[in-house]
This record gives sequence, C-alpha cells and structure tokens, in this order.
Amino acid sequence: MGLIAVIATGVSSMVGASINVVPFMIHRSVPSIGPNVLWAFAFAAVPALFAGLAYSILSSAMPRAGGSYLYASRGLNPYFGFVASFSQWFGLSIVIGVIAYISIPFLRDIAYTHQFFGLSSLLDIPIIRVSLALGLIWGFVYLNVRGIKAYTNLLIPMVVIIFCLGSIVIFSSFFFDSSDFLASVAEKSGNPFVPKSDPPFKWLSFLSASAVLFSSFIGFDAISQTGSEAINPRRNLPLAILIAILGVGLFYFLFTAAVYKIIPWSFVAEQALEKDISAPGLLSYVLPYGLDTLIIVGATIALINDLPAMLLSVSRLMFAWAKDGVASSRLTYIHPKKNTPVVALVIAGIMASIGVLGSNFAGDFFLGIDIMVTSMLVNFLLMCVTLITIKEYNFKLYSEIEVIKSRRLQLIIGWGGIFFLSIFLTIHLYKDLVSEVEAWYFHSTYVWLIVMGVASLVFYLRWKKLKIHDKTIMQRFKNLPIE
Repeated sequence: MGLIAVIATGVSSMVGASINVVPFMIHRSVPSIGPNVLWAFAFAAVPALFAGLAYSILSSAMPRAGGSYLYASRGLNPYFGFVASFSQWFGLSIVIGVIAYISIPFLRDIAYTHQFFGLSSLLDIPIIRVSLALGLIWGFVYLNVRGIKAYTNLLIPMVVIIFCLGSIVIFSSFFFDSSDFLASVAEKSGNPFVPKSDPPFKWLSFLSASAVLFSSFIGFDAISQTGSEAINPRRNLPLAILIAILGVGLFYFLFTAAVYKIIPWSFVAEQALEKDISAPGLLSYVLPYGLDTLIIVGATIALINDLPAMLLSVSRLMFAWAKDGVASSRLTYIHPKKNTPVVALVIAGIMASIGVLGSNFAGDFFLGIDIMVTSMLVNFLLMCVTLITIKEYNFKLYSEIEVIKSRRLQLIIGWGGIFFLSIFLTIHLYKDLVSEVEAWYFHSTYVWLIVMGVASLVFYLRWKKLKIHDKTIMQRFKNLPIE
C-alpha cells in the first residue's frame, strides 16, 4: 500500500457517520448541548491530536500490523496491550455493524427524494433494513478477502467522490441561510417552525458531547494497522496519521459549520429525538432538486466506505494477536492466492453482524457508539502512557523512533494526552452511568467492563500456556514480531 492508499484507509474510517450523522444525532445523546455542537466538535479535536501524535511517534518505531496492540505490548506491558486492543476490537466491530445499519436510512432518503415513497417505506421495515445491512458487511468482507489491489481500487476513488460531493454542503452555506430553510420548511410541510432560544451553557453537557464527538477522529487507528502492508511504513504511517487528522478535522469543522448555519440547531434537535437523521436529509429541505440527491449519494458513499477500511483494521488486529500467540493460531491463516487473513476477516464479519442485530434490538445505535467511544478513549489513553514509559521499559525500540525524537516534546504530548483523555473518559462514563435506560445492559460502561473481563480471562489462559512453552516470553515481547 502506498501513501495515498494508507491515507485513504484512515480517511475512510473517519469520514462517514462521523460527519453526516453523529454531529446531528448528538442532540439525542446529549439533549442539552443546544447550539454548542460546533465548538464541542472543535474541542474534541484537541485530545485526538495528542493521541494522533503519540500514534505517529510509536508507529515510526514499530511499523507492523497490530497498531495499538503492538505499541502497548512492546512499550508498556503485554497484558495492557491485549486487553485495551481487545476492547478496541470489540468496539470497532460493533460499530461496523452500526454503520451498516444506519446506512440504510440514507438509501431511504434517496428513494424519498425521487418520490419512490413505497420503496422508501419498505426500507424502514426492520427485517429489510437488517438484511441489507448484513449484505453490505459480507460484501465488503469478500472485497477484503480478494486482496489489497481490489481494496485500494475501490477505496481511493470513493474517497475522492466523498470530498467532492461533501464540498457541496460547505459551498451551499454561501448561498442559503436559516431564513431560507425556515421558509422552505413552512412551504413544504405547511407548519412553520419557530426556532427555540438558546439554553444556558453547561460544562457537563459540553464535555459529554465532546467525548461522543471524539469518536469522529478515531479512524487514524486504522492507519496503524497497515504497518505490514504499507510501503516505507516508518515514514508513511506517521505522515498518513497527521494528514488524516488535520485534513479531515478541517473538513469536519467546515461541513458541520455549514449545516448549522443553514439549519437552526433547535430544528435538528427536535428531529433527532423523533427519528434517525443525517445532514443530507436535513438539507434536502432547502437545496435545489439534484443537488440534494448528490449530497445524499455522497453521504451514502462516505458511510458505506467506512466498512472496508474498518474491517481491514480489526482483522489485522486479530492477526497480530495470533502472531504473538495470545489468540488462536487459526487467525494467522492467509489465503494462498490473495494473501489476506481470511479467518480473521470472517470473524470480523460475524462480530459486525452482531452489531447490526444489536442496533435493531436496542432501537438506538448510540449504544454501539458509546461502547466504541469508551474503548477508544481507554486505548488512546494507553498510547499516551506508552509514549511516556517506552524509554525505560524498552529502550531498544525507543531508539528506533524517527518522528519527534525530542524526549521533552514526547513527554508534553504524552502527559497532555493523558490529561485531556482522562477528562473525556471520566465525563463519558459518568454520563452513561447516570442515564436512565430500560435495562442494565443498555449502559455501555457495563458492557465494556464485561468485555474487559473476558479479555483478561483470555489473556490469562493464553499467557499461562505461553509461559510453559517459552521461559523467555517477556523478552520475546520486547521485540517486534517477525514479518
């Protein structure tokens, strides 16, 4: 994979639900955020930047498949590397299913825009929605099994299309404003909408929303999983991570600002409480016929394009576990012709399918989003801790770092990331635990703790077996796996 393909992997994992759905459905998760979504989005980028810099530094020293698992297991401790990456694997696998599930309403909106009302209603039927979502997942599992060439031939053109069609939203803010939108709503629905006054600013709501919106920036982790397949990974992985964070972050901000300039936040909030919404669906009220279809198509492509990149990411994570012996060796099976980890990809598909079914069962995809946010906050927190500990724990690999070699800057990045990520994690867990839900298993924190317990048990059993057969196991885990 060249630099462009590696960047496309990260971008594809970031631009999708993160830009077209989450910044608007956030009103359902944090109803009191009011008009402050844009600033919460910007604030969420701060810990993401610290985490991204930590990833960039560590990836330059350990350019192998496995990403965060590899970095923490070599620079901190094998146990922390496995359990954190296990919860990451679980969270991302579920979110793959969530993304496939929420892709179907985009298809519904396309049908509705073209007045195919019967088809639009059909796509809201649960069994059809679930079936189509499962079809998307297994179609992209097959694509990944076919190999890197097929993967990049699809991914790169789709990324170009995403940015081109997404730019329509940004430029539309120069021609339309909230008065145009309100006039269009009154004309099309027959019921004028009266915007609500802004609620008082609340720090808890602001930080809670930022923690959820932080999920929009986690895609760069997928870049670190391509270490064994990227050309010149010591250079290209750190570069791709920084380009993805900065480039996509700017695009996020402009896109979200454009939508909220046109659509009053109170209208977005009201719609989010009633149904699953997206930026293209909201803008269809005001954009001319044709342009509204284009942005819905662009958003649909962006959302669907999340799937192959995220499937690649979680499959390589499992492959790295198996290479180290902390997971079944069956996961290392490589297709003899396509050179892809078939078993790992199939298991990723099964887990993603569970995410689809779980979203349908829960009736709200934010449970999956919240599980993933918790997992990734813990994971990124450990990456920052690893950046601080690696010099003392594994000086050999520390000396291989080729990006930001200044120890002083490394410590600033590490401690800065720990500070912000700890705040986000605390707020996110608090919000979840005090929320009123129908059953305990709708609390993402409890689900995450169960997953961590399972991960700890798996690691204990595998590690015990490894120690019997290899008395120098700790020393082996201070070296990179053989490619």
